[in-house]
Amino acid sequence: MEDNWVLVFSSDKPWQAEIAKQVLSDNGIEAVIINKQDSSYHSFGDAEVYVPKESFEKSKEIINTIEH
Repeated sequence: MEDNWVLVFSSDKPWQAEIAKQVLSDNGIEAVIINKQDSSYHSFGDAEVYVPKESFEKSKEIINTIEH
């Protein structure tokens, strides 16, 4: 992944990453998911949500509101 993208959210439950991505998108922030879970054993690895560096602070604020 390019240097311009930073990790903003990570979960062992891919559906949580999808929700985070959708909430960010609804707020005008581009986000991508990289699923690093093992394809055979879903208990290993996480689904990670990345955003552009310039959107990191706003993204963290938004993610914090949906986590609580």
